Amino acid sequence: MPAGLLRAGLDNQIVRFLLLGGLAAAINWLMRFPLSMVLPFSWAILVAYAIGMSAGFTLYRAYVFPGSNRALGPQIAIFLLVNAFGAVVVWSVAIALVEVVFPAVGYAFMPLATGHGIAIGVGAAANFLGHKFVTFRIDPGKDAVA
Repeated sequence: MPAGLLRAGLDNQIVRFLLLGGLAAAINWLMRFPLSMVLPFSWAILVAYAIGMSAGFTLYRAYVFPGSNRALGPQIAIFLLVNAFGAVVVWSVAIALVEVVFPAVGYAFMPLATGHGIAIGVGAAANFLGHKFVTFRIDPGKDAVA
């Protein structure tokens, strides 16, 4: 972990996950805008999610869950499964908000951006639990893998 994060007192795993997950989520959210210029909203959400997911894996593995003793290959495979579930959550929440909830309550200010942003937050909670207890878990009795 960078010394700057430690000096700032940000050595707590949840804080690191939120900060770096926030960065990955920002990448996800921001990428959806240009993608929406060439793809339907529904597809743009999924492609943006994949881009943010790639950034997230790199950041989480290096700075949030660095002590995992699971090899890289299984980590990637499980990360993809956890995030596939997360993608379904994000997609479902975004579509439900944009197509059902917002029209029902008359919400009209940037509904695509707002719905997508809220959905990313919902997906983040599920992803933290999946990554902490499955993807990057530490198996007792095994040495750490670099």
